[in-house]
Amino acid sequence: MTTTHNPTLPEYRAQHLRDRLAHEDIAELGVRVELRGHAVVVWGPVSSPGCRETVLRMAAEALHPLAWRHDLTVVSARPPDREEELP
Repeated sequence: MTTTHNPTLPEYRAQHLRDRLAHEDIAELGVRVELRGHAVVVWGPVSSPGCRETVLRMAAEALHPLAWRHDLTVVSARPPDREEELP
């Protein structure tokens, strides 16, 4: 049985995007890339609006022409700017 490497398959494109997200300067390890039916879903937390835009650009490049969706949430890791008032 012989298998061939086909970089146009959705599985390969999704893995390529995972690799780019983990190894390039962005290093957004919380972002998940999953195949759901015939679409790829890119979801998870990102550290800033700029990182969100970078992830979306990378996904568009890596996944073209596949159908894909995203659900990226910008999460701030900054401490609170004031004390919480409890009743």
